[in-house]
Amino acid sequence: MLTREFLQKADCRTSFGIIEERLLLTPQQRQASLNHTLAERPDNCPVWVFGYGSLMWNPVFDADEICLATLNGWHRTFCLRLTSGRGTATHPGRMLALEPGGNTTGLAFRLPEATMREELELLWKREMVTGCYRPQWCSLDLHGGDTVTALAFVTEPAHPLVEKDTCIQHIAPLIACASGPLGTNAQYLFSLEQELKNYGMSDEELYELARQVRLLQQRDAAPGE
Repeated sequence: MLTREFLQKADCRTSFGIIEERLLLTPQQRQASLNHTLAERPDNCPVWVFGYGSLMWNPVFDADEICLATLNGWHRTFCLRLTSGRGTATHPGRMLALEPGGNTTGLAFRLPEATMREELELLWKREMVTGCYRPQWCSLDLHGGDTVTALAFVTEPAHPLVEKDTCIQHIAPLIACASGPLGTNAQYLFSLEQELKNYGMSDEELYELARQVRLLQQRDAAPGE
């Protein structure tokens, strides 16, 4: 289980599983990425973070405000080869990222200004282990009617963990079988499915993916098969 204490103590080289050295960002590279992102912060506006995956049910960081939100121009997809955390190099799973096109519903978190840097350092340690995401300031529509500028972690297109084939028939067997130090890949998917349903959010492709993963797991668990 990913917790605040786990992240604070985590050694990114080992705590999430075995990660190829060439993929790991050093602590200095993570700090440089965070510094660069904050330098581009628009007009010192409040820092909002857009959660579209595990941040929705397990944000770990503190927030002064949480709102339902829609990010236009990006859609969630399981396009990252998962070789740590909830997968391994020999039995990789898939992890979510944002790719251009469509829209995504999720949660917007407004960070406390007084501890903003501390919260973002934890977030960078969680999301920027390998640099497969690109932190980007985006316009985010809150469901209350306001529009804010928020940080979203989108796909870094040239990263070696990015996979082109995201069709359900291909990725469902991977997600059904993968697991790692943080748990199973399937549980990640099922937790997100439940969280979206809790908020009345629609993502029919993700719901179908979850259905296919359950069918595969039931088939594999059936006696005599």
